[in-house]
Amino acid sequence: MARSAARESEAWLEARQVAAFRGEKLVLEGVSFRLAAGGALLLRGPNGAGKSTLLRVIAGFIPLAAGGLLWRGEDALADFSAHARRIAYLGHQDAVKPGLTVAENLLFAASRGGDLGAALAAVHLAPLADLPARFLSAGQRRRLAIARLTLAGAPLWLLDEPGNGLDDTALATLGALSDAHRAAGGMVIAATHHDLPFLDAAVIELK
Repeated sequence: MARSAARESEAWLEARQVAAFRGEKLVLEGVSFRLAAGGALLLRGPNGAGKSTLLRVIAGFIPLAAGGLLWRGEDALADFSAHARRIAYLGHQDAVKPGLTVAENLLFAASRGGDLGAALAAVHLAPLADLPARFLSAGQRRRLAIARLTLAGAPLWLLDEPGNGLDDTALATLGALSDAHRAAGGMVIAATHHDLPFLDAAVIELK
């Protein structure tokens, strides 16, 4: 994680008057922000305000209806493969495979050079490394998905309601991992209804 983020330490993301549709409904219009290396941005607003849609636009999953998305001043989506390597995405679904063990769920992410054992220890799942993931609680599955983030080697974390299923201790762990990622030059954008413990995070209120 830190190695990749450090390589991109001068990287930053900018949205300029972004608009996007969900189905046939325009749910985002005129959204602009700039996020520097080390920054965090919280997306807030009621259900249906477009928080998840904005994350998916940034990830390149939903096309822009208007506006632009820049990475270091260049069109971020011009090379989708390059853009995908910049991003670690945590959605509503944890993408945990129940038939694999906890450790096996992280093997692909760890193949990029991360320390699987350290990632499991960071989210307090090391004692469960050999347990089939189907036996995990909802909160444990969420922590496993967060461990995958730390192994991704991507400078930009996009988190959709990352606090779902987490107790106060796990939320504090998420905050600490986010702070460490940002200290290494990474960035975090989170859509949330929770009070996330992200230091000095900017906020966009979507209506």
